[in-house]
Amino acid sequence: MVTFREAIDAKDMDAVEAMLADEVVFRSPVAFKPYPGKAMTNAILRSVVEVFEDFHYVREIHDGVKHALVFEAKVDGLELTGCDFLVFDEEGKIIDFMVMVRPLKAAQALSVRMAERYPGIQAAAMAWAAAQ
Repeated sequence: MVTFREAIDAKDMDAVEAMLADEVVFRSPVAFKPYPGKAMTNAILRSVVEVFEDFHYVREIHDGVKHALVFEAKVDGLELTGCDFLVFDEEGKIIDFMVMVRPLKAAQALSVRMAERYPGIQAAAMAWAAAQ
């Protein structure tokens, strides 16, 4: 079975989608409210992989069902460091996905890029949900 990191490294977003629990909650580094559900989380992840440049994981920490994956990337040429905090359920599906990024200037650039894409993200989530 492919791990989350392997799927992201391969840009295999279908494999990532398969790892998400239906009730997954996505906690964005640039939005106040969490985004509940597989449809929205899937749409956000598919979009953010297009926004990040030179994305790569540099470290992983595992503690049972809790995983932390530290990454480096660029947004609009600004270097950022971030961490994906994943919590898996007993079936091995991701039920909580929280992202944190730094520094502030890069986080702000990420916020702008994702806000530009938000209408498309919402439409993709609705289309995905309707197809299920």
